[in-house]
Amino acid sequence: MQQQHRQPELVEGSLPVFVFPTELVFYADEQSSHKQVLTLYNPYEFALKFKVLCTAPNKYTVVDATGAVKPQCCVDIVIRHRDVRACHYGVYDKFRLQVSEQSQRKALGRKEVTATLRPSASQEPPSPRPQDEERRIKEQFADSEFFEQTAFQTAPVSLRHPSRKTQSVLIGRLTRRKQESRPVAGGPSLLTVLLGLVCMAALMLPTLGEQESTVPVYLHLSVNKKLVAAYVLGLLTMVILRT
Repeated sequence: MQQQHRQPELVEGSLPVFVFPTELVFYADEQSSHKQVLTLYNPYEFALKFKVLCTAPNKYTVVDATGAVKPQCCVDIVIRHRDVRACHYGVYDKFRLQVSEQSQRKALGRKEVTATLRPSASQEPPSPRPQDEERRIKEQFADSEFFEQTAFQTAPVSLRHPSRKTQSVLIGRLTRRKQESRPVAGGPSLLTVLLGLVCMAALMLPTLGEQESTVPVYLHLSVNKKLVAAYVLGLLTMVILRT
């Protein structure tokens, strides 16, 4: 007799929420930066519904502040800064993304994203120590409250299946301990180059079963291993071209 496998009940607030980026930086002199995009990724086998809250809802417009994400999909949430004034320079606000199952009302998980307005990208303030910056933000939001965004609906939420390249880049960024909102343009990292060289070397090794070869047998690779190396090399090539 087959036993039915029931999905364990999730505890409120225990579900990890995957959002990128974890910090939004708006620049007063750059009109294009007044619109930012948060990507919410659902790696689970069940659908999620989400809600966006904010500590200063009057300063921002969130397109589709509520919605749903299908399993193994991601959704883009557009946030616009609509009160660009000098009195808001350096002030930190917070967005909170709450997720829950379609049939549940309790929030299974939440993720907070900071947002700040700066006068110019060329006038970046000196970077404080991470401990001091984290302490200052915690003190500022010690007694803060999150409010729901006013209804602002446009077209249906942009729901899409992420490509393999998007998944690899997104997951890699989510696992970093510290993320930069404006990465400095540069060449590929040393780790990326080394991985690419390893994959190329693997493809040049003899295939398992070849008789006439001077390479030791233990270095002969199967077809499946070479396919994996070729797939990884393709992903690395796309990442290198983007940088």
